[in-house]
Amino acid sequence: MQRQFDDLQLGSIELFCLAAEAGSFTSAALVAGVTPAAVSRSVSRMEERLGVRLFARTTRSVKLTDSGRRYYEECRQALAQLVEAQREVMGQQQVPSGTLRISIPTTYAHHRILPLLPAFRARFPAVKVESHISNRNIDFVGEGYDMAIRVRAIPDSGLIARPLEDAELVMVASPDYLQRAGTPQTLDDLQHHECIQYELPSSGRRIAWLFNDKSVEREILAEGNFSCSDDVLGGVTLAKHGAGLFQTYRFIVEKELADGSLLEVLKPYGGRSRPFTLLYPQSRHVPLRLRAFIDFLLEHLPR
Repeated sequence: MQRQFDDLQLGSIELFCLAAEAGSFTSAALVAGVTPAAVSRSVSRMEERLGVRLFARTTRSVKLTDSGRRYYEECRQALAQLVEAQREVMGQQQVPSGTLRISIPTTYAHHRILPLLPAFRARFPAVKVESHISNRNIDFVGEGYDMAIRVRAIPDSGLIARPLEDAELVMVASPDYLQRAGTPQTLDDLQHHECIQYELPSSGRRIAWLFNDKSVEREILAEGNFSCSDDVLGGVTLAKHGAGLFQTYRFIVEKELADGSLLEVLKPYGGRSRPFTLLYPQSRHVPLRLRAFIDFLLEHLPR
């Protein structure tokens, strides 16, 4: 392997990242213990070497250019891996530590992951957990996430996928709605009912309902006058208040099924599920805090 960087260039990368995070050469200089002029000269040398502008400068602030933003994200990740590797070699990373950034869908966050975080922190108090709760697909490198949980694993050669849970689906409605509209007995009966729709926020596409029909798997796009997107819990709330039928994950409505505020319908056609998958970037060096969190989830989540 040929040498690509000298000590000055590696130091310049570190100063560049500090300036990018602070949005100021002066603030970066204070953290690094050098002068603002030294930070400015260091960044200028990098820009000359790379042949691109990394910062747009004004008299009051500096702001990353598009090229600067991409370069910063790659440099930040590389520096973090160097720090982790150094800690392991020096024996300082025997206990997981640092900040863990995770992205979780709303339903899985509230009903599965968030309730586990206090126990995880009690076991690994040196790890700080930042949770991004959304159904939006995140950019691991561009947004600096360690891992994400998704319903459908997106094919990506740069990601490792670990199955978490096959979550059973259930069809529900409120007692009030069923008294008013009747209880469906077959899948054909769905055409006579209000069927609450869930739409994917990224495409607006409706999610089909999944059923087993005499050992045959069926997908049905039912019709209705109510729909929601982005948050599945909106469909559950509509169903609880008598809007119609809704298919969701059993773990979301266990409490409502137990107290009778929602009733399960079309039981003979049930049994279908959707998988939740854990995703994280492929890397030769996986931070110990991420490995600890993955092992913790696999230990505590239903399989």
